[in-house]
Amino acid sequence: MKHKAIVMGASSGLGREVAERLIKEGWQVGIAARRENALKTINVPGAEPPIVAQIDITQEIAANQLRDLIEKMGGIDLYFHASGIGWQNPELNESKELTTVNTNGMGFTRMVGEAFRWMTTHGGGHIAVISSIAGTKGLGQAPSYSATKAYQSSYIQALEQLSRSRGLKITFTDFRPGFVDTALISGSHFPMTMTPNHVADDVMKALRRRRHVHIIDWRWRILVSAWRLLPSFLWRRLHLIKMK
Repeated sequence: MKHKAIVMGASSGLGREVAERLIKEGWQVGIAARRENALKTINVPGAEPPIVAQIDITQEIAANQLRDLIEKMGGIDLYFHASGIGWQNPELNESKELTTVNTNGMGFTRMVGEAFRWMTTHGGGHIAVISSIAGTKGLGQAPSYSATKAYQSSYIQALEQLSRSRGLKITFTDFRPGFVDTALISGSHFPMTMTPNHVADDVMKALRRRRHVHIIDWRWRILVSAWRLLPSFLWRRLHLIKMK
């Protein structure tokens, strides 16, 4: 029997890379995002075509749409959440800050919560999300993004504890990549940037092992360990990003 997965945020970036890899490995895959046209361009020769659904996670109807997609697929083994946004926003533009919270906070909670609720009544499953090393400590150039990524990691940790306390067979993976070469970091010099392709390869390895928390890659694992040891007065003085 084929494994089944839904990738939320599959229209571009890491979500698209992971969706294509799952399809190549023979999974039955449902792909969802706000931009349906971009989803329809995902095509892996010789593989079963994915099931496409247009879902905007910021809309209240999105949870019902996810449930419909799950039922259409006849259930899922994996829910993979890669949908999110973020900007550098040192000017603290209100619209950007609140839009980030709406997508990475409320939208994230809406979709991950619905996947969790479905799995509680259908024998369990695996929930994996893309958060970020930006959630380790507050990043001055991207305040709302950094804060919402910290929220995502805490939320997954809480659900993992809840699942275990209720005796549920739901496992979780919190992927925390370093700076990935996407539109988010365009216009700045970030250290140790990685390509989406490189990160997706690492994601697939960790998915197979069902890692609980996985920082990508080894360089960032070392750096994040050092960040955690820094006292607040030193962190406040640290300049990680050089603007063009």
